[in-house]
Amino acid sequence: MKIGLQIPDFSTPRGPERLGRELARVARTADEAGFEYIAVMDHFFQIGAVGPAEKEMLEGYTTLGYLAACTSRAALVTLVTGTIYREPGILAKIVTTLDVLSNGRAWLGIGAAWNEEESRGLGIPFPPVAERFERLEETLQICLQMWHGDEKPYQGKYYNLERPLNSPQSLSRPHPPIMIGGGGEKKTLRLVAKYADACNLFAGRDEARKLDVLRQHCEAVGRDYDTIYKTAYYPFDTSRGTQRIIDELGALAGLGFHAAIGAVANVWDVTPLEVIGADVIPRVADF
Repeated sequence: MKIGLQIPDFSTPRGPERLGRELARVARTADEAGFEYIAVMDHFFQIGAVGPAEKEMLEGYTTLGYLAACTSRAALVTLVTGTIYREPGILAKIVTTLDVLSNGRAWLGIGAAWNEEESRGLGIPFPPVAERFERLEETLQICLQMWHGDEKPYQGKYYNLERPLNSPQSLSRPHPPIMIGGGGEKKTLRLVAKYADACNLFAGRDEARKLDVLRQHCEAVGRDYDTIYKTAYYPFDTSRGTQRIIDELGALAGLGFHAAIGAVANVWDVTPLEVIGADVIPRVADF
């Protein structure tokens, strides 16, 4: 079982003036402690589960680029990119850039997007859910085509690219791993089976049944279920004791999950990261 840190809240005790230094400290501590992934949300307004919309929020890929320079080993990923926020060809270039500059540590975490408030607020078109999923599928096709070095025109229902050139090419081969986030059984998990290297489900939200549904989609499209890397969103709170965390991660591993990624309570103190690195990561490594 691998462990990943997600940083969803950028309201630091010392304010925006110290945010860059504090964020670098958190990322370096996680990297050195053995966290396998460092993730940020792809939102422009803070989400309700974390706080009011007005709370500080950083743009995801600019942040990951900064964190690439602050770290040396952890993979870098959004949980997850909203497919409607960036044109697909530009998104492929962004992730490729992150991959090259981080020496092959970029992942593409992606989903259909859901936050209508921030989209309307910033003037981003927010189509109906069915269209968002159609755009997500075209985005996946375009990214894969560009990472395969195929420059022939792409003509889809929503996107048309005359020459999807991608130079330099990503260092990750055959491409940066694609993680699709969400547990939607009819559309999201079908796209995982068809296109993704990894899925991300919420721990504690009927994840066992979601994996069964994913297995069924894999059978339908002829995909080997075991080739999909299963990750769960799991919030870490060391105040509950590390043994409880270890036990819960063991249960996830028993269901077939390979990694747990989530926010760490009191992360700006960095001590919880050190505790997880010392007491949890070594003990779950063989799960």
